[in-house]
Amino acid sequence: MKLKKAVAMGIGAVLVTGMMLTGCGSKTEVPDSTGTQESTGTDSSGKLQIEIVAKGFQHDFWQAVLKGTEKAAEELNVTTNFVGPEGEGAIAAQVEQLNNAINKGPDAICLAALDTSAAIDSISNAQSKGIPIIGFDSGVPGAPEGAVPANAATDNYKAGELAAEKMYEAIKDKVTDPANTVRIGIVAQEANSESITQRTAGFAEKMSSLIGEDKSSVEGHDKYNRKVEGAKVIIEVRIPTEVTDNAGKTEALTLLNKADLIGIYGSNEFAAKCIINANEGMNKLGADKVIAVGFDSGALQIDAVKSGVFYGSVTQDPVSIGYNAVKLAVAASKGETVADVDTGCQWYNAENIDSEEIASCLYE
Repeated sequence: MKLKKAVAMGIGAVLVTGMMLTGCGSKTEVPDSTGTQESTGTDSSGKLQIEIVAKGFQHDFWQAVLKGTEKAAEELNVTTNFVGPEGEGAIAAQVEQLNNAINKGPDAICLAALDTSAAIDSISNAQSKGIPIIGFDSGVPGAPEGAVPANAATDNYKAGELAAEKMYEAIKDKVTDPANTVRIGIVAQEANSESITQRTAGFAEKMSSLIGEDKSSVEGHDKYNRKVEGAKVIIEVRIPTEVTDNAGKTEALTLLNKADLIGIYGSNEFAAKCIINANEGMNKLGADKVIAVGFDSGALQIDAVKSGVFYGSVTQDPVSIGYNAVKLAVAASKGETVADVDTGCQWYNAENIDSEEIASCLYE
């Protein structure tokens, strides 16, 4: 059964005028408020207070998201506070940060949930206090009805499909009725957050569809397994037991050491870095070698794309994600009707990486 992206929440939600984005450079406008809901968390200057709880803080991606939240805060004249755990495996730490945010009584909260099930009680608490939560990045799938009226995020399933389509262009001849078994590897950071699972599922299912579902077998992890006996194309999913550089690198090395590997995909910045680091000294990636496709950016991945070590990558627009999350939070805090914003994605490679359209979506 295919994983589906989260359905937009909120009965009667309609698309806010001007909120749909068509590319990484687009920005969203929120109309002037006509709501009468009173502020619950204004600071001493009378500004609205928006608390932001991310999945992390140190990675380049989250620093770019932070820049977007700061841009929106300045434009809208609101106060924001951005926090996140040290690592994206620290679920309990994030829940504690969410609870701290709720206890401040802000006007709204932006949340990129590491694990919604672990945060259900906290989310319900925020809802009982009348604090709207806006999802961003992976959103908050499975939250109580009405607690999360909108999300600002990439359509991660479609983004995963895009990565598969681009890789397929490069390996088509090798996966069309091969005489011997060939393997496509996937390194996924973890199997909890909606963004990572959707990118992984989108890639695996699209690649399987392009090759032929009766000719490809998805293996390696129970969440994605779709085994087909006798299939000559194996799509193998590897997920580290913990979100650490060494654990991720080990999974990437396991794939790179397989003689039948023809392609490898990393479903976020962490996974792409693990693949690049695992390849150091092996020299197995590149044109006429193993085709590597990544996700997000960062200095290491950008260099791999420019040098041809990576065939290309899919980028989100992290600045736009942060920017639109705060825009939605402000609107929701004023009682306005809000709806999901697709913040878009783009494919970049050595040929277009320096273009204005792509450069605005990358971060180092």
